[in-house]
Amino acid sequence: MSANREPEGNGNPWMKSLLVWGGIFLALLLVVSMVGGPRETAGTQLRYSEFRERVAEGSVEEVQIAPDRISGKLKNGSTFTTVPVPNDTELTRLLDDSGVKYAGTAPEEPNVLLYILIQSLPFLLILGVAFFALRQVQKGGGSGAMGFGKSKAKLLTEKQGRVTFDDVAGIDEAREELQEIVEFLRDPQRFSKLGGQIPKGALLVGSPGTGKTLLARAIAGEARVPFFTISGSDFVEMFVGVGASRVRDMFEQAKKNAPCIVFIDEIDAVGRHRGHGLGNSNDEREQTLNQLLVEMDGFEANEGIIIIAATNRPDVLDPALLRPGRFDRQVVVPIPDIEGREKILAVHMKKVPLAPDVNPRTIARGTPGFSGADLANLVNEAALLAARRNKRLVAMQEFEDAKDKVMMGAERRSMVMTEDEKKMTAYHEAGHAIVSVNEEASDPIHKATIIPRGRALGMVMRLPERDNYSYHRDKMHANLSVSMGGRVAEEIIFGHDKVSSGASSDIQYATSLARNMVTKWGMSDAMGPLQYEEQGEGYLGYGANQRVMMSDETSKQIDKEIRALVEGAHARATDILRTQEDKLHLLAQALLEYETLTGEEIETLLNSGKIDRPDKPSGPSPVRPVRGSAIPKAGKRFGGEAPQGA
Repeated sequence: MSANREPEGNGNPWMKSLLVWGGIFLALLLVVSMVGGPRETAGTQLRYSEFRERVAEGSVEEVQIAPDRISGKLKNGSTFTTVPVPNDTELTRLLDDSGVKYAGTAPEEPNVLLYILIQSLPFLLILGVAFFALRQVQKGGGSGAMGFGKSKAKLLTEKQGRVTFDDVAGIDEAREELQEIVEFLRDPQRFSKLGGQIPKGALLVGSPGTGKTLLARAIAGEARVPFFTISGSDFVEMFVGVGASRVRDMFEQAKKNAPCIVFIDEIDAVGRHRGHGLGNSNDEREQTLNQLLVEMDGFEANEGIIIIAATNRPDVLDPALLRPGRFDRQVVVPIPDIEGREKILAVHMKKVPLAPDVNPRTIARGTPGFSGADLANLVNEAALLAARRNKRLVAMQEFEDAKDKVMMGAERRSMVMTEDEKKMTAYHEAGHAIVSVNEEASDPIHKATIIPRGRALGMVMRLPERDNYSYHRDKMHANLSVSMGGRVAEEIIFGHDKVSSGASSDIQYATSLARNMVTKWGMSDAMGPLQYEEQGEGYLGYGANQRVMMSDETSKQIDKEIRALVEGAHARATDILRTQEDKLHLLAQALLEYETLTGEEIETLLNSGKIDRPDKPSGPSPVRPVRGSAIPKAGKRFGGEAPQGA
């Protein structure tokens, strides 16, 4: 969709500007040529003494005498001019004696209008330029220096493309909840004749990429009404009162196009809690919010205007925005489930030529937690991969490769790793995989690789069999053990002194998970079902953990419980890997040989001891333990922060 309405009238505005400036330039040239240029002179310019000598010689035929100039004609036919000397009373006698015909010329009358025009020309030029600039600013709709108070809302119409509910998939519940707004905009008398009033505002709440903006456009497309869109940050300026003025101007535009929809994206930029800012609480943002509250449900009703806003941070919004009469209807736009992901993939795959082996259901099962934007990116990446490979159709292989790229990062095959580093990475990832297989509550392995991807030197990816909406205690303990598997494998195979920094992200994940179990989810028997930390904002920033007021003894006990959880997971991973050390060697050798193994191949290898692949039918040969192998210390593998774990 185009962002702005088409300019009124005909013609190109750039052509009009060019014509105006061209006219000004030609006018200046004309005036300069009339009054500023030198006067034309006829004939030869003579000195006055030479002129008297010519007269005395008798070579002058006739002259015309003016107060400031003498011009004439010589007997040989040529003309001349000269400037007279003041008070030369002998000139007429000399002319009479020489028989020269002469005549006087009256002085030119000064042109008063021309004189005034010449004097006022600089001021007129300045006024013309100022008027032209001001007119351009006014046409710009608030884009210039004089348009601070103009609304930046953009009007989208059907001419630029219409979005309907058919283009929105995977969020059926949210779509059904907003269907009432569409029906009201189509037939408002149906509700008003029974005394009902449609909600004036709807707040779309959801994670980034779930389709909040697309859903708002679909409402306008279904109702076939004008759709104004603006960002919350467009209201706020450094000048006091500008935001409130823009709110008023936006509602004035909406009234002229009612019934219509006004969509405010990222409303948390202007709708935060009042009184929480630094310095004076009555700042520009709060004045803008006050004006928005008044316009939505103030003394004067705005009939036919429905405000739809979107945010992924509803917890920071001012309560006055959420009361009845304003954004009293909150619509949650969730991350789609497997059914929703399949529908979203079907919508995006319409634009892509697909091979017969593409199964959207299979792709949807392998992409848990993906939002609508993530799935659109997945389809686009698959199409780009197929184009790069000079294929006419996008096959299932491209979707699998695109999924790995989106979830794990792009392959970095150009990265040169020594054999020792590859061996350590293989055992590290094999440790994660072995522990994951032996933890019943762990998600099944999707793929294991030692090819560097993104910031990781290797990775073991696990995918749940179904969508999970909550996590149980046994699964959290399993995740802790799996995260410690890579570090434990390095300790067992290479020894305590050869442990690398590759487990830094694993340790970070395990510590964060254990802290949440103790302080937020009540999963520590010693601390009990109490909350010791909460999400906060302000100086710590949004999403930062703020500890509830507690004693030093309680804080020490929390740290003790966190350490106990992580060390317990380390111990469980150690027990598993020591009892299955032969399988650890087997899987590590297979990773060194094949570099990437699927979950099915890992299961087959651990059960039968070999992998059947068309390209390499023979399985990996048994390897000797490399405990104490002279492998150089890895140091900071990829900056010391290479995530290599589960």
